[in-house]
Amino acid sequence: MTDLILGSSSPRRQAILQQVKQPFTIRKPDVDESVITTPNPVEKVEQLATIKGRHIPIKNNQEIILSADTVVGFDNQIFEKPRTQEDAYQMMKQLSGQSHAVFTGVILRSNGHEDLFVERTDVEFWPLTEQEIYWYIQTDEPYDKAGAYGIQSIGARFVKQIHGDYYNVMGLPISQVIRRLQAFNT
Repeated sequence: MTDLILGSSSPRRQAILQQVKQPFTIRKPDVDESVITTPNPVEKVEQLATIKGRHIPIKNNQEIILSADTVVGFDNQIFEKPRTQEDAYQMMKQLSGQSHAVFTGVILRSNGHEDLFVERTDVEFWPLTEQEIYWYIQTDEPYDKAGAYGIQSIGARFVKQIHGDYYNVMGLPISQVIRRLQAFNT
């Protein structure tokens, strides 16, 4: 029997694991994410997931550490969590009527095994009016989410279509995680 340790304080990652009845405990990593400065979104999420996952000590042979990080890639830019209303406005304005990519880097780590992968989901937004953007950035929703929107809540109203894993856009490609966890149980 393995013990899954979620190395994240993300309420969405916790909710996704609970939804699929995957038991876990939380151990939050205390890392300085600003040390990762690559402009490449795939490299960024790989490196962020890795420093988070490797920062959490494994206490026994039954533990598996799960850490992840999600960013939005658009037009050679990385959109992380907006810091201000202006940041959120600019992100939403640029994503309006466009397609963007959501990347989540995931690391699974035990005493004997490590698995690092990146999942990509393409998301297309409807064209947004100024009124829609201003209304949305007045809510609390954009400020703790990469790309300034939450597909699982109010932000769903802006999504025209997705290609790929819906849960990846929320921050954890759960079906891929569950399948890769099976390699740790052999």
